[in-house]
Amino acid sequence: MTGNPLPAGGQPSARRSPKPAFLLLSIAVLALDQWSKWWIERSLPLHANEPVIPGFFHLSHLRNTGVAFGLFAASAAGGGNSMVLLLLGLVALAVVGFYFWRAPHESRLLLTALSLVLGGAVGNLLDRLFQGAVTDFLGFYLGSYRWPDFNIADSAISIGLGLLLVDSLRPRRASGPAPRAPSA
Repeated sequence: MTGNPLPAGGQPSARRSPKPAFLLLSIAVLALDQWSKWWIERSLPLHANEPVIPGFFHLSHLRNTGVAFGLFAASAAGGGNSMVLLLLGLVALAVVGFYFWRAPHESRLLLTALSLVLGGAVGNLLDRLFQGAVTDFLGFYLGSYRWPDFNIADSAISIGLGLLLVDSLRPRRASGPAPRAPSA
């Protein structure tokens, strides 16, 4: 008998790519982000602030025309930078997408990180594209210190970037055979 033998189950053993499952994570982040923004926009008037845990956490309804933490918002409000920010978002999305497709299948931490960044980036990009601004609504503070309000997409991006940092610091396995010791 010639040909390739089949494993015990009678089926060829092709490893399936886990990337579709990781894309589902991106879609889940996107769906949760868009739903939460929709809910806030219908539940709280613009600029409202509703304490949830006094002295620590509130829900708000803000429109951020800038980027993370409101950076560049003042200049973007005039419309001058909105197209630039949209184009930068598209470039960032393309770069993350490229790295996602190039990531090794076995690198689950890297794929998780990129999936979180991808889902969050698409969420904020859709807001910027269709509304000209991103809806922020989660606010944390301690005493007089207040962290800039943010949203689910921002959280996913931040967690994803943190995981990318962890992944970059992990030791890598050698991809080839171990070097042989010189003979004496």
